Parts: sequence; C-alpha cells; structure tokens
Amino acid sequence: MARDHRPLPRSFRRRSRALAATAAAITIGGTVLTEVPVSAAGEPKGHDVSSHQKDVDWRSAKAKGATFVYIKATESHTYRSPYFSRQYDGSRAAGLIRGAYHFALPDKSSGITQARFFVRNGGAWRADGWTLPPALDVEYNPYGKKKCYGLDKAEMAGWITAFSDEVDRLTGRRPVIYTTAHWWNTCTNSSSAFTSKHALWLARYDASDPGTLPSGGWKFWTFWQYDNSGSLPGDQNLFNGSSAQLKRFAKG
Repeated sequence: MARDHRPLPRSFRRRSRALAATAAAITIGGTVLTEVPVSAAGEPKGHDVSSHQKDVDWRSAKAKGATFVYIKATESHTYRSPYFSRQYDGSRAAGLIRGAYHFALPDKSSGITQARFFVRNGGAWRADGWTLPPALDVEYNPYGKKKCYGLDKAEMAGWITAFSDEVDRLTGRRPVIYTTAHWWNTCTNSSSAFTSKHALWLARYDASDPGTLPSGGWKFWTFWQYDNSGSLPGDQNLFNGSSAQLKRFAKG
C-alpha cells in the first residue's frame, strides 16, 4: 500500500542549497553530465513506473514537477508490460522526457536474448531529445533465494556485458545501469573498463544522500531513486544535473 510522501531529509536539503549553481562537467560516452549532487528543490525530478501504476495521470504528474520518467517495458525474455505503450506515449504527450527499462532475470536466458527482446518491445532509442537511453534494472532476485541468480561474479559481469553490447549494437546507446551498491558489490566483479561506459541509476532509500557508490570506478550517479513512493506515481528519482543536461543526456 502506498504511503504518504516524505520529503527529503532536512540535512540533504540544507546541503543541496549550499551547492554552487553550476557543476564541473564530466562525460559518459560523450554525454556531458555533472559530478556534484543536485538540489532537490531546483533540479530535475522524475519517477519510474510499471504495470503496477496502470493508467497514469501524466498531466498531473507534470504539474507536480515531473520532468522525466522511466517505464518498465520488459522482464526476462517473455514478459512485456501490457501498459507500456500507453504509459510511454502518454508521458511523451504530456511533455515528459521518457525512457524504457528492462528487468533482468539472468537465470532465465542470456544477456543477448533478453537485450533483443527488450529492444523489440519498447527498448529502442532515438536522438530526439525526448527519449532517455535504455535502462537495465539488475538487482536482487525477487523470485528465489539465489540473490545473484546462481551466477558467480564473473558470470554476472559477463551477462551484463553481453546485454549491454547487444543493446548498443541495436540502438547505438549503452544502457543505464539501475542497481544498489550492495547488490552490485555482492554479485559482480565490475571494473572501471565497464563502469566508464554506463551511466549509473542508483537506488538508496531513507537516506540524506545516495551514499557510497558501487565498486568498479563510477565517479558519480546520474539518477538517484530515493524513495519507492511519493508525490509522483511509482518510485521517486532525481537527475544529477540541470534540465539542459537532462535533454543533452537524452539526445546522446
């Protein structure tokens, strides 16, 4: 059951107001992003949804401050959200920058198989400034006790690499990686050669900041999912940069 929205802790808001208006620029795959945490009050906020949210009132979400949204398209190699098309098209019609994400089940099929299924069923990308790069949701197994899906660290890193390479081949963009620091550190042996190619979408709730980044060389986060409910439908997110940088990130 959804709970009432809790604002970000005061410590985060105080620190955010103290940040400079501009930030040092760094890049991932040629896209300029920022290295400095954003202000919850002044920088782009968004959300992510799945079939659980069903028919979303996108104009209301935009009126409440949403600038972007990630929408679940697929899971494994067999499931496509029945609400994906209407959510994807509806969010764009309301003026939100939107993208699609895939929920990985690495024990069900190969990274290549799931990447192809994802791209065929909503994970495509185009450089129109309104389409976020595809995203890969890789986290603890919700369907069993094997939190790393029965794969060792090298096998998991190989699975993610195969997924990423195929998405890049089919769309021209590397996927954003959604994960938690704990899962990533537990289940992969990622190196900087991998993380330097992928923007990070970090999940960490009930905290004043995103915390320690996953291992492997990420220098900053691109998206932070800071709560699983709030004023916007679905999970609550921030983008680490300005509105102009968000548009450039979408365009590639």
